[in-house]
Amino acid sequence: MATHASMCCRLFGRRTCLPPLGKLFGQRVNGTIGRRYYGATYEENEAELGDSTSSGANFASSLKTGSRVVTERPRDDSILPFSAFLTDSFGRRHSYLRISLTEKCNLRCQYCMPDEGVKLTPRSQLLTTSEVLTLARLFVREGVEKIRLTGGEPLIKPDVVEILKELRKLEGLKTIAVTTNGMNLARLLPKLQEAGLDLINISLDSLVPAKFEFIVRRKGFHKVMEGIDKAIDMGFNPVKVNCVVMRGLNEDELLDFVALTEKKPLEVRFIEYMPFDGNKWNFKKMVSYQEMLDLIRQKWPDLETLQTKCQTAKMFKVPGFKGQVGFITSMSEHFCGSCNRLRITADGSLKVCLFGNSEVSLRDVLRSGASDEELLQIIGAAVGNKKKQHAGMFNISKMKNRPMIHIGG
Repeated sequence: MATHASMCCRLFGRRTCLPPLGKLFGQRVNGTIGRRYYGATYEENEAELGDSTSSGANFASSLKTGSRVVTERPRDDSILPFSAFLTDSFGRRHSYLRISLTEKCNLRCQYCMPDEGVKLTPRSQLLTTSEVLTLARLFVREGVEKIRLTGGEPLIKPDVVEILKELRKLEGLKTIAVTTNGMNLARLLPKLQEAGLDLINISLDSLVPAKFEFIVRRKGFHKVMEGIDKAIDMGFNPVKVNCVVMRGLNEDELLDFVALTEKKPLEVRFIEYMPFDGNKWNFKKMVSYQEMLDLIRQKWPDLETLQTKCQTAKMFKVPGFKGQVGFITSMSEHFCGSCNRLRITADGSLKVCLFGNSEVSLRDVLRSGASDEELLQIIGAAVGNKKKQHAGMFNISKMKNRPMIHIGG
């Protein structure tokens, strides 16, 4: 047990270890582990911590001193407090987990993969399906309600349907989503829906076939459009279409994408171009949310603002249109304060921030024979170490991070 505690310290590069597991974890009841809960509200936590920098040491210290409210699990799940292990030092509760199933992809999108390609991780160092499901069960047990499967391209993984079926069995998991490039979607969608898929996000960066091929460096535009239409026909509503907007490449298609929502119940999401290793990001290529919105309003001045529960997208609708449009403003107007997501890469690293370069290998901990309690100790320290916000677009562009295809969309 001490071995895993010392491993946690090495992973975070700190000398101060976490408190003994007996203090950190709930009491065993009939051979099972009592789950630890965090009952403080966001406002209470802000008052307690102010603007202090989040750290794993703070996380551990707060548990040891009892500053976090920990209770036994109530019988009524409707009032179930949230897990302390998935709550960071700023009161953010992480109920959304994105799991990358593979680093492989059948496209080569310019903003995702460097020109020279990427060196794939050896298969032995990737999470096995069994390990993916083990981690999913643990996170759902602690309060994760939504899991999104990403890649690479998740739909090229041979057992993706079986993974969906197993995830669907997890009590407490409310939503299973997939982000896909759409190339295999029309063929697989009936099986995916039968297995329990709830939501689909489809990447599409151009409505011009030749430009599509230039951006993704492969043919396949008509396959993607077939997948979008199939999803609509099968009742997925909304079908979300993700469009990364890049100046000089596809910003001239903004109005065409909005026009798609007139007859189709689509949710087109315009994503600000973000910096990752090898994608040649620079500020001049980025089209800001405000610039996109101004351009669209010139065509549709009566564009309506929608009030939604979604914290990551600013949503709008043209009156009379079936669908709607949104903007993911990660660069110009970050939404870090409401971030509720964590990521597990295909090689098993936990990333608490998409733009952060600190990671912890859950794969190595799993394969060392660690128990659920020891895994939770390390997960809790990583979440507790999450910063208040990302470093800003100019600093991010200078930071060493993985290519997007190695992170998972």
